[in-house]
Amino acid sequence: MLDPKLLRRLARVMSSEGVTKLSYKDPESGLELALERGHAAPVAAPGPVVMMSGPAPAAPMALPSAAPAAAGGAPEAGGALPPGVVAIESPMVGTFYRSPSPEAEPFVSAGSRITADSVICIVEAMKVMNEIKAELSGEVVEVLVENGEPVEYGQPLFLVKKA
Repeated sequence: MLDPKLLRRLARVMSSEGVTKLSYKDPESGLELALERGHAAPVAAPGPVVMMSGPAPAAPMALPSAAPAAAGGAPEAGGALPPGVVAIESPMVGTFYRSPSPEAEPFVSAGSRITADSVICIVEAMKVMNEIKAELSGEVVEVLVENGEPVEYGQPLFLVKKA
């Protein structure tokens, strides 16, 4: 059985020393303990995560990661973009919304003319609705994400032919 005092002491060391990973193996019982603290978040860092296994060592679990967007802002599935067409990418991780409410019309659709100040979508992150502006002028060629889908940082959302 793992001593709760030892666990608290290890967690305290991780916090005070800025350690992100710590492994401990009890030679007598063969019990293994791996503590891992998540990556620092902009608002608050998560607490330690405790994983315990029996005498056999457990293989580390890899988390799936989204594939990065193709070079030059091209959509993941496509190749090079036509001349004058650029991708507007998500500035954050969150949920993509095309309109301000479910019953409202989308901010933009294919064929919509936009300016740098045009709101083109909302990305919800941590219960905050963030209005995303185009930051360029032109015509929307294609909307690459469906309403309500999760998006990653840098993921192409729209293709726009620059004016």
